[in-house]
Amino acid sequence: MQLDLNLLTALDALLEEGSVAGAAARLHVTAPAMSRSLGRIRKATGDQILVRTGRTMVATAYALAVQEQVHDLVQQAHDVLSPEREVDLATLERVFTVRLHDALAAACGPALVASVHRQAPGVRLRLVAESGSDTPELRRGDVDLESSSAKPTVPDIRHRLIGQDRLVVAVRPGHPLAEGPLTAERYAAAEHATVSRRGRLSDPVDDALGALGLERTVIAAAPTTAAALNLALDTDLVVSVPEAVTRAARQQLALLTLPLPLEMPPIPLYLSWHQRYDNDRAHTWLRAQTRTAIQTVFAPPT
Repeated sequence: MQLDLNLLTALDALLEEGSVAGAAARLHVTAPAMSRSLGRIRKATGDQILVRTGRTMVATAYALAVQEQVHDLVQQAHDVLSPEREVDLATLERVFTVRLHDALAAACGPALVASVHRQAPGVRLRLVAESGSDTPELRRGDVDLESSSAKPTVPDIRHRLIGQDRLVVAVRPGHPLAEGPLTAERYAAAEHATVSRRGRLSDPVDDALGALGLERTVIAAAPTTAAALNLALDTDLVVSVPEAVTRAARQQLALLTLPLPLEMPPIPLYLSWHQRYDNDRAHTWLRAQTRTAIQTVFAPPT
């Protein structure tokens, strides 16, 4: 039987997207064309590959078993047929979309943009804000690289732990909490603002306080860390923020930093990307530049 190796590319996209429409968009073909490819794959393998369950399609046991092997074969073929063995940064022209937490973008964005532009003047960076809901942009290819405090749970999203942060308390100069030791009781009795893209008025700090039999009053939720820090500067509101990524911003605003009087686990920071970029040399270079810029933020202050 003569094999059409293009079907491997189609199968890879179908298994990653979990739908004919998504795979078609990924490969820039029409949905009917992708549907025909799925039919040919089914005939070649003797398996349904994707089966409909309600409004969605799910992979068969066989499809799940071969998914990683299929992806590796597609990547190997791409490497063999790639005309460039090394990326030429001086002539590279590409647009990368990097999604970072707002505080992290403020902290490391200038260094990242400067480093990328110095080495690859033809590369442009789109630094975009985190979404207010869980979105599949990494899988769709709309985002090349993103930061997160949560480890990805799907197998086709790669990740690397870059650093760990801890919460501190930010208040205005002269704030009553700055006078004397800051206890959990005094902290809970103050008025607080949270940082939440979705406007949530509670976060893990409330769970830690609850374990001590304490409850705080949250009177505002700010959509970004920068907005929360400005609330702390101009009011008596207390804001609890990650120490490393907000260090420069707190110093610029001349805010006071106090230790959080609670036992809280460290906050991990992961960089995540889709596995399709594992062997993409330009993307590998971007990951290295981003990692270096972020690790500078996490370096102990001198």
